[in-house]
Amino acid sequence: MKRTIKKQFWFSRDEAQDLQKKAKRTCLSEAALVRLLLRGYEPRERPDERFYDAMRQLSAIGNNINQLALKANAQGFVDVPMLTEEAKRWHKFRADIERQFLRPELRDAKWQ
Repeated sequence: MKRTIKKQFWFSRDEAQDLQKKAKRTCLSEAALVRLLLRGYEPRERPDERFYDAMRQLSAIGNNINQLALKANAQGFVDVPMLTEEAKRWHKFRADIERQFLRPELRDAKWQ
């Protein structure tokens, strides 16, 4: 999306610091944070390191499942449809975690 309209706002020192802190906690620029809020989204704060550790572990599990599926398909000794279904479940689970921890939520804003 091309942004061609510039808006300037005046803030008190406290308001400016508040915006800066909130943008930093969400890992967004101040402008990106304001744009999300205007569209009715409530940005989430960046998760702590435990989330990223869990995601790395889950990614390793997913990679293992995919490797098992490839080997089973090549050697023909494992129920490939079952293993493929598990891989699909894994990908859905991973997406659910990302959605829960990272994606902004759309809220009903009365002023929108």
